[in-house]
Amino acid sequence: MGYEGQDFSDIAAGVSPAFVETLYVKYNADPSSVDSGWRTFFEGLETAQNPSWESARWPLTTTDDLTAALDPTQMEPAPKPAKGGKPAPAAAPAPAVSQADIIKAAGDAIRAQMLIRTYRVRGHLAANLDPLGLSKREMPEDLRTEYHGFTDADIDRPVYLGGTMGMEWATVRQLVDTLRKNYCGNVGLEYMHIVDVAERRFLQERMEGQDKAIEFTTDGKKAILTKVIEAEQWEKFLGKKYVGTKRFGLDGGESMIPALESVIKYGGQMGVRELVIGMAHRGRLNVLANVMAKPLRVIFHEFSGGSANPEDVGGSGDVKYHLGTSTDREFDGHKVPMSLVANPSHLEAADVVGVGRTAGEFVEDHAQRLRHHVRQHVETTAMRHAD
Repeated sequence: MGYEGQDFSDIAAGVSPAFVETLYVKYNADPSSVDSGWRTFFEGLETAQNPSWESARWPLTTTDDLTAALDPTQMEPAPKPAKGGKPAPAAAPAPAVSQADIIKAAGDAIRAQMLIRTYRVRGHLAANLDPLGLSKREMPEDLRTEYHGFTDADIDRPVYLGGTMGMEWATVRQLVDTLRKNYCGNVGLEYMHIVDVAERRFLQERMEGQDKAIEFTTDGKKAILTKVIEAEQWEKFLGKKYVGTKRFGLDGGESMIPALESVIKYGGQMGVRELVIGMAHRGRLNVLANVMAKPLRVIFHEFSGGSANPEDVGGSGDVKYHLGTSTDREFDGHKVPMSLVANPSHLEAADVVGVGRTAGEFVEDHAQRLRHHVRQHVETTAMRHAD
């Protein structure tokens, strides 16, 4: 079978692929077993296995001025005419970017992302949690720029971040300063263990980046300090008044009280009609006294084994750690009804009780407002984790 005077590639293109594969198997076993035309065709396939950019003729160059003029990748825009009708001078050609520059820029970007990731996971280990400076604070090794391959000569070189932390470009110095302000301040941020990506991103977008520091007014700082002192003094009083009695104190976690105050305040501003709080034993007495404003004489009576409503509770036990209460609080002219639901001994059911109470309130409120054509309000639940 001869193919002289014909382009064999055109002939092979119309042949069954199965037939070509069969011939190729025979060719691999014994090249002389196939026709010379097929043998030449298969030899050409084997010599063209490497990618085109490894060819000595790559990159392809233009052969004449006409081809270059029609190639958009080689076109240069004409200089815009300046004022007065005279053409503006042509811009100087941009310096060529070498392969080494590309590799270095890519390496910087990767190392910067790894540095950001390390601060997100371990930045809290370098937080300033010792305001009195009683112990020396050591920076973990993997939070240092040297650990990630940046030298002193690289510290002021711009690095591409691609929008991470709200920045497209930043020097290594700017990046580290921002990360330390976010993660190594007086409050440690530890959230990367959260499984839900949406929750993790919610926290990240509000805490990470430039200009994310929370500023308090002088009155706001005094209000926070007042609630912390009230919470701490409450625990000290109970410790002295009821020595040896289980009270599930909030010692070390007194900041929860001003935090709950903020939830109530801003919830009222955002239209929350009722706040339902569900929590376990730890800190319940402190919340009753300093957040729910339950009368202290009632708390002391219950702490001594009595009950504000004896007919509601039968028998004895750790009643004081289970009872809840309801009250109204007003912040900046917004009145917020609140309920601290009673918790069961099986603490894992506290969430179910709180959420169920909120759902019931919502359904009832929704039905009433539909009947009276009144605008819908918002109920929300604040769940406080135990130990």
